[in-house]
This record gives sequence, structure tokens and C-alpha cells, in this order.
Amino acid sequence: LPPPAMSRRVVRQSKFRHVFGQPVKADQMYEDIRVSKVTCDSSFCAVNPKFLAIIVESGGGGAFIVLPLAKTGRVDKNHPLVTGHTAPVLDIDWCPHNDNVIASASEDTTVMVWQIPDYIPVRNITEPVVTLEGHSKRVSIISWHPTARNVLLSAGCDNLVIIWNVGTGEMLLVLEDMHTDLIYNVGWNRNGSLLVTTCKDKKVRIIDPRKQQVVAEKAKPHDGTRPIRAIFVADGKIFTTGFSKMSERQLGLWDLKNFEEPIALQEMDTSNGVLLPFYDPDSSIVYLCGKGDSSIRYFEITDEAPYVHYLNTYSSKEPQRGMGFMPKRGLDVSKCEIARFFKLHERKCEPIVMTVPRKSDLFQDDLYPDTPGPEPALEADEWLSGKDAEPILISLRDGYIPNKNRELKVVKKNILDNKPPPGPRRSHSTCDSDISQPALEEVLEEIRALKETVQAQEKRISDLENKLCQFTNGTD
Repeated sequence: LPPPAMSRRVVRQSKFRHVFGQPVKADQMYEDIRVSKVTCDSSFCAVNPKFLAIIVESGGGGAFIVLPLAKTGRVDKNHPLVTGHTAPVLDIDWCPHNDNVIASASEDTTVMVWQIPDYIPVRNITEPVVTLEGHSKRVSIISWHPTARNVLLSAGCDNLVIIWNVGTGEMLLVLEDMHTDLIYNVGWNRNGSLLVTTCKDKKVRIIDPRKQQVVAEKAKPHDGTRPIRAIFVADGKIFTTGFSKMSERQLGLWDLKNFEEPIALQEMDTSNGVLLPFYDPDSSIVYLCGKGDSSIRYFEITDEAPYVHYLNTYSSKEPQRGMGFMPKRGLDVSKCEIARFFKLHERKCEPIVMTVPRKSDLFQDDLYPDTPGPEPALEADEWLSGKDAEPILISLRDGYIPNKNRELKVVKKNILDNKPPPGPRRSHSTCDSDISQPALEEVLEEIRALKETVQAQEKRISDLENKLCQFTNGTD
């Protein structure tokens, strides 16, 4: 007789079933940082293979701190800050194509872009490379274009999304009349041809920014009134987090071809913190970090039911104030690390490492497919004219060595080139009476020469500092 049918369910095969998270040792944390107390659903933290940036408390303005990744332990209380904003900083984002460039968005209605030197400067950095002015209310969201050089998106409480060319300081596109209320979040797809946004009006919108139109939308993907988040995952699908009518936290997976019905909709718990989703396209894992939670839940997204597979939960005792997520090229492939989070507490930042246990010391091809590298695939004007390009991929087989500091050049249109409007000449005022055109030219020429000298000296100092950096790093 055949044995009775086994009721045991077949365990799904996946190399990520045993991913586990662990915090680093105490001396590998960043201590004594006064993390910002501003109430907004930003992650407050941005990381790349060189630096850790955290929005901090600051009297009478807005500031964030930038630490070289290796500078763990207690942070000197006089460590310089980046302090150009006149009101709190609400969001920060590292440029994916230049590890020394970071953008910040503030309650003061501006976005600023900063060049961070490889060495630690002596005093606060107060001069942005460029200030982007165009919003009329606070700016709570910024996000760099994934494949086009110098293209940056900002979204403000004026319900506008503005896309900038940071290299010229100009607005490329203004998306207005699309959102009727506060924008909760904005995300690019993999090649930066589409945006997904969530809004207080309970709609998720898919926007083609260059055509300036909403190409798909879904009203109430989650019935609850609390904020919704949405990101693109592989194959153009959309992953959302939100709340049910009964205030349970939910996650959803949607296909743009049929936006009406979810592919998957799961309830999780009744916590009230907004779930911030972090997605790794290489492994198809999405990590959910609730603001104020003390855990990180993670799921694998596949093509077979139930499509969103729960993997595990990393639990700790302390709630998180915010969270940074390291790009793939910043991970330690020799330790089979597939994700690294930077969890903010009230006074410190704690890295949490996610690992796939493997016995072999060899490079694990299946865990590390080629991943987006630091080279942009397009220039800003190519993208604006309608071109799309996938990210330029690199192999992590030999680990990733960050590039040396590359200067961000901003070429503004020269306002002096604009001819003055025709019309009656003003009467000579005292300020323009005694200076002849040739004399003015001479003064301008001298200023130009002085500027060049100062810039050359600054570069020389910076190069010397960087040499010193290499020297001291080499002796560690």
C-alpha cells in the first residue's frame, strides 16, 4: 500500500531562506551623534562606500554630519557639520555617480548640493556647490536619477515635483497639477524613465516625467488613512506599504498592466510606524524598516505564488529613529554580506549586517550578479531629450574600490551675457559715473586671475590633504 499522503508542506527552495542580520561590535558603531528630532518620515541617514551622513539637531538652522565610513567610535563633539540651510534639513541623498557629492532638502524651501572632501575639514562646510531654488514650501524629498548624470528630483509641500540639472543649476521639468495634496514619497524605476509617487489623496501614481503625464494610477491601494509608500521592484512591478481600515500594517505587490487588483496583499501587525521599504534588485529582497520599530522584516519577491515570501525578521531591543541602506558596491563580498543597514538611535548609529551563511571562501557568483557602478549611462540633456539607458554594471568579484574625489562642476548660464533691455538710458547715478569700460574690464580681469589663483591653491591644499589621507590610511 502507498504511504499515507504527507501533510507536511514542501519547503520552498531559496538561497535567501537563511539570511540573518547581526549588529556590529560596540567599537564599530558611531557614538555621540545628536540625531535630528524633526518629525517626518524621512530615513535621516544616507550612506555610500565612502561616507555616512546623518541629519542632526542644530540650533537656528539645519545641519547634517558626514563621517568617513572608517571613522567609527565616539564622534568628536567639534566634528565639522554641513550647515548651509537656514531651517531643519528633512532629507539627504548621496549622488550615485560621485561618492563625494550629496544633496540636502530643507524646510527653508531650498535644495543644496555639496562637495565633501576625502579628508575631514577643519571647520563646518557652509558653502554648497549649488543652491536650487524653486519650491515655495518646505522640501521633504530628494532623489538622484539612477542613470543620468547630475539629474536630481525634489518634492515639496507645495505639491510640486521639480527635476533639476545640478550641473547648470536649472530646472529641467516642473510636474505641477498632478498631486492634489502632500506627496509622501517619490521613487525612480531602474532606468529612470518613470516615477512612482504616493500622496495624501490616497493615490499611487506612475508618472512619465518627460511627457509630464500620469500614465497609471491606483486609488486606495490600502484602505487606511495613514501614509502609503511605494517603490518600483523588478519587471516594473510596484511594491507598496500602507494600512488597512483596521489600522493593520499591510504590504502590497501590483502589476502596472492590471493596476486594479493586487498580485499580493498581506497584513502584518498593528504597529503605527510607517514602513520604509528598501529594495535590493540583485537578490529581489525587500526589507521593511518601521519608524519606531525595533525590527527589520524581509521578504523575497518571486514570480510564483504567494509572490511576496516572508524570509525572516531581525529583532533588537532598541527602536530605530531612521535607517541608511548601503548600495551593493559598498558591501563586503568576502563575508557574503548582501545588505548593510545603518540604524539610528537617539545618540548613535549602529550598522547591521545581513549575511547569507556559506561555507566556502570563494566569490559567490549567485549572490553577487553585476550591479550598478558609479558611471552614469547618460548626460542630463540626453535623458531630457527622451533617451533611456540601463545602469552601467560592474562586477564585485574583486570587491569595489571607491574613486578618488571628483569635483562637481556647475556651469551656470552667465547672466552678464543677457543684453540689458532697450529703453531710455538711466541718468548717470553716482555708482556708474567715474569708471570707464576699459578700467572695468581690467578690474574684472584681475578678479578672474585672483579667483584662479585661489582655486589653484585650494586644489593644491586639497591634494596635499588627500595624500596625507592615503598615507595615514596606509599606516592604519
